[in-house]
Amino acid sequence: MALLLADTTFLIDVERGGLALDEIIGDDDDVAIAAVTVAELLVGVRLASGKRREARRAYVDQVVEALPIIAYDHRVAVEHADLLFAVRVSGRPRNAHDLLIAATARATHRTVVTADRNAFIDLPGVALAGHR
Repeated sequence: MALLLADTTFLIDVERGGLALDEIIGDDDDVAIAAVTVAELLVGVRLASGKRREARRAYVDQVVEALPIIAYDHRVAVEHADLLFAVRVSGRPRNAHDLLIAATARATHRTVVTADRNAFIDLPGVALAGHR
């Protein structure tokens, strides 16, 4: 069984591909999302209009019902601080939300499933699984 953390780019790819989550996620996989991923998906809902907004809202509701959401707690905060330090020392800044996802993965010993490997590459202690 793989412990996986789906990032926002992966979930958006699933939505755009018209696939159901259970078609992508293996039966033996334990998949969760970081709390910040919910926020990012909801921004996408708010930016959409008309029928697209309704479809996105339904998709976000499906994701939230299907996958456990990992909160930003003390363990995640400690990992987040370590990653913030690492990227500042390296001189290679990263997107704040990607660092939160990476910290959540480290704190819970999960592998990040992403469509944007560059966002997470070279982050210490962050395991990646590509998508596509």
